[in-house]
Amino acid sequence: MSLIAPLRRLPFQARRAIRRKARQLRRLSRKTLQLTLLLGGAALVALVSLGFARLADLAIALNGRWLAALPWLGWVLLPFGLALIRWATLRYAPNAAGSGIPQVIASLSLPPTGGRRQLTSLVQALWKIPLTFAGLVFGASIGREGPSVQVGAAVMLTWGNFWKKMGVPLKGFHASELIAAGAAGGLAAAFNAPLAGVIFAIEELGRGTALRWQRLVLIGVLASGFLVVALVGNNPYFGTFSGHSLAHNMLAWTLVCGLACGVLGGIFSHALGKGPAAFVPARWRGWVRRHPVQLAFVLGLGLAAVGLYTHNTVYGTGYAHASQALAGASPEVAGFGVAKLAATLASYWAGIPGGIFTPALTTGAGIGAEIGRLAGSAADPRVLVLLSMAAFLAAATQAPLTASVVVMEMTGSQPMLFWLLVGSLFASVVSRQFGPHAFYHNAAGRYRHRAIEYDQAQRAKAQAQRQAPAQAANQAVSPERASP
Repeated sequence: MSLIAPLRRLPFQARRAIRRKARQLRRLSRKTLQLTLLLGGAALVALVSLGFARLADLAIALNGRWLAALPWLGWVLLPFGLALIRWATLRYAPNAAGSGIPQVIASLSLPPTGGRRQLTSLVQALWKIPLTFAGLVFGASIGREGPSVQVGAAVMLTWGNFWKKMGVPLKGFHASELIAAGAAGGLAAAFNAPLAGVIFAIEELGRGTALRWQRLVLIGVLASGFLVVALVGNNPYFGTFSGHSLAHNMLAWTLVCGLACGVLGGIFSHALGKGPAAFVPARWRGWVRRHPVQLAFVLGLGLAAVGLYTHNTVYGTGYAHASQALAGASPEVAGFGVAKLAATLASYWAGIPGGIFTPALTTGAGIGAEIGRLAGSAADPRVLVLLSMAAFLAAATQAPLTASVVVMEMTGSQPMLFWLLVGSLFASVVSRQFGPHAFYHNAAGRYRHRAIEYDQAQRAKAQAQRQAPAQAANQAVSPERASP
C-alpha cells in the first residue's frame, strides 16, 4: 500500500512539473526574444554609425585632395556650399540642423506627440547623413559624432516601432528608453568607445529627465560599441597615448590647462548658445535672423579667411592635427587652437548639420600644444595636449565625466584618467562662470519650444477641420431663414 500511493501520485506530479517548466520556458523565451530584438537594434545602430564614419572619412579625404590641388577653392566651396546646405536643411530637414544631441535631449522631455516624433524622425535623421557629408566635403569645421547620436536614436526608435506594429513589442521599453539607448549607442559606436556611451547616457541624456536605466538599456548601449570594436578592432580613435604623468608639478599643469580651456571653452559655449545675432550691431540683427541662407554664405567667407591663415588646417574634424599634437608635434601655425574654435563657431552658426565633439577635441589639442610651446622643457607637451582635449570638451559641454572617459578611450590613456577628471572638472567649473546652463540643454530648450508650437498648430488645425462642417451647415441654413 505504501508503494502504490506514491506511484499513483507520480503522473500528477509529472504533469505539474511539465506545466511549471513550460511556463518557465515561455518566460525565458520572451526574455530571450526581448534581448535578441534589443541586440538587433544595437547592431543596426552600430552598422549605420560605422557606415557614417566611412562616409565622413571619404568627405575629408576629398576636401583635402581638392584643396591640395587648388588652394583657392575654399573661397568658392565654403560660401556657396554652406549656403546650399543651409537652404536644403531649411527646406527638407529643419530638425536636422546642428549637432543632433539637443534634439535628442528635447525629445526625452516631451510627451509622445507629433512634435516629439519630428525631432527623432528617421526621415530627418537620414537627411542628416548626406548633409553632414556635404559639409565635410566643402570644408566646414564639423564632426559626425553628434549627428550619429540623433541618427542612432531615430534608428533604434524606428526599430522598436516596427516590431510593435508586427505584434512583437519590446515590452518594458518606452519610447524614451529606446531613444536614449540608440543615442548613446550611436555615440559609443562613433567614437569606438563603449564605456563613454554609457557615461554619456547617464550624465548628459539623463540630466533633467525621468529615464529608467534598465539593465537592457545599458546592454544595448554597450552592445553598439562592442560590435564596432569587433568589426574594426580595438583601435583608439587618436592612436595610443605614449606619454606618462609628469614627475613634477602635475597638479599645477593640470590646473593651468583646465583654466585656459575653461575660459576659452566657456566663451565658445556661450557664443554657440547666443548665436550670431547677439554679436552684430543692433541694426543688423533683423537681417541676420531673416536671411539664414545669406548669413551662411557670409560665414563661409569668414571660414575661408580663417583657412587661409591656417593653411587650410582648420577644415573638417581636425583628427589628423589632434593626432599629431598628441604625438608631440607642434602646430603648423601659431594660435591653431583659437583658429579652430573660430572655424567651428562659424560652421555651427551657419545652421548646417554637424557636431562639435571632434572639433572641440581638436581645439583643445591646439590649446594644449600652445601651452606646451610656452612651457618649453618644463613639461611634456603630449601630456598638456591630452589634458587640454578633455578640459576643453568638458568646458564646452559641461559634461566632465563624459569628456574624461571619451578622451581616455579615444587615446588609450587609462593611466591618465585621474588627471583627466581633475582637469575636466576644473575646466567645467570655470566654464560655468560664463554661462550656468550647459550648451546642449540650452539648445534643447529651443527645439522643445518648437515641438510644442508644432503640436499646438496641429491641434488648432484639427479643431478647425472638426468645426468646418458645422460652420458650412450654419451658412447653408442662414439664407433659408433670411428668405421671406
